[in-house]
Amino acid sequence: MVAPSSKEVFIQGITLEGRTFRPSDWAERLAGVMSQFRPGGAVPGSHLNYSPWCIPTSMNGVKCVVVHRDLQAHEPMAWDFVLNFARDNNLQVVEACLLPDPKA
Repeated sequence: MVAPSSKEVFIQGITLEGRTFRPSDWAERLAGVMSQFRPGGAVPGSHLNYSPWCIPTSMNGVKCVVVHRDLQAHEPMAWDFVLNFARDNNLQVVEACLLPDPKA
């Protein structure tokens, strides 16, 4: 279960059993499906980039999708979709807040 206090949820490409989730581009696929859900709604061409509410990334060599809590407030069914995706595929889910990289 996801606590309502976290700003973001990290869906990690590691199963609860510790195996790497396949296919290797799962994070990009999931974020691509979610690209239409964004602040202000979908606009022409918005399918060409990721939503700020659902961003694929890699952390410590593990593919992840960072899902922002604002998605739940604006599109509850989309929020349920990504969490159900994680649950259905036995993926590890971590609550946290993504910090920007320090400036060099």
